[in-house]
Amino acid sequence: MSGSRAHGRTHNPRLGRAAPAIALATSAIGLAAVSSLTGCGLGAGPAPGGVHLTVTRDFGSTSLRSWSAPRVRGQETVMSLLLRNAAVGTRYGGGFVQSIDGVAGGREDGRPVDWFYYVNGREAPQGAASTNVNPGDYIWWDRHDWSQTDHIPAVVGSFPEPFLNGIAGKRLPVRIECAVVAGRPCRTVTSRLRAEGVPAAVAALQGGGAPLTLRVLVAPWKMLKSDPVAGAIQRGPAASGVFARFAADGSTLTLLDPDGRPTDTLRAGAGLIAATASEEHAPVWVISGTDAAGLEHAASSFDQPTLQDRFAVAVTATGNALLTKGVPR
Repeated sequence: MSGSRAHGRTHNPRLGRAAPAIALATSAIGLAAVSSLTGCGLGAGPAPGGVHLTVTRDFGSTSLRSWSAPRVRGQETVMSLLLRNAAVGTRYGGGFVQSIDGVAGGREDGRPVDWFYYVNGREAPQGAASTNVNPGDYIWWDRHDWSQTDHIPAVVGSFPEPFLNGIAGKRLPVRIECAVVAGRPCRTVTSRLRAEGVPAAVAALQGGGAPLTLRVLVAPWKMLKSDPVAGAIQRGPAASGVFARFAADGSTLTLLDPDGRPTDTLRAGAGLIAATASEEHAPVWVISGTDAAGLEHAASSFDQPTLQDRFAVAVTATGNALLTKGVPR
C-alpha cells in the first residue's frame, strides 16, 4: 500500500483521507494516471538524484531488495519509481500495490498484511502515485501486519533522514532538546547529527515546539511522557506507531508484538530510539531510557548502522540493540 496501506493512509483501505498540514507541499497527481507510469516518469521535469529505494518485510526485519541508485527517468512519483525498478502487482486501477517481486499482501496466519511506504522516515499522507520523488529521498516499502494499527507515522530506519532532506522536498530546522544540555547523551546525539552534515540547535526540554521543526528529545522517559507528541508512546502502537511502551513511572520498557501483546520487559539500563508524529507536526524523535544508564545506551546507539531499516530500536542494559518486537538483528 502506500501512506498507510498501499493506496494511501486511510480510514478505509481503499479510500484516501485528507493530507496533514506537514505534507501540503506534496504534488497531487490523479491515481487514474498510475497505469501509464510503468515505462516513464511523471513528465519532463529533471530526474531526482541521490534517491535510495529499499524493500523489506515484517517491520524491516527482513531485507528483500535495496537500490542505492535506482533507475529514474524524468520526474518520478513513488509509484513510478517502484514500477521502474521492481516487479509490481497492482489492484484497483493501478493505485494499490498488491505485491512487490512476488511478495503479496492479504492475510498471513489469519492476520492482515499489506505494503506500506515511507519517505525519509515519514509515513506518506497520500497514495504513491500522488507523491513526487525529490532529490535525496529515501523511499522505503515494507510489508507488515497491521492488525494493531495501520498508521505508523514515523520510523527511524531511514537515518540520517529526515534530518538531511526533510519532508516533501523541504529541509526543516532541527532542534535537539535535552534533559541536560551539557550531559554526554546530549553531546553524543549532537555530534552524530552534525557528523551527518545536519546543523542542529541545542536547547533544554521545552515540552512542545513549532509544527515544522524536527525535534530530537534526549531525556529519561519520566521527563518526556508529558510531551504533547512523544507522550503518545505511552499509549501504545495504536496511538504512536511504536511497538514498545514505558511504564508510567518510566522504570520499565515493555516490547510488544504486532498484536500489541508484551514479548519482553526491559528494566534498569534499557533505552529506546523511536519516532512518532501527529498530523500537525513534523516527526519527533525520542532518545530515551528507563534511567540515566538507559539514556546513555540509547544515545550511544544513535547511528546509521544500528538504525538502518528498523522501525524503532530498544537497547538492553548490556547495550544490545533489539527490534522493538524483541528480535535481535
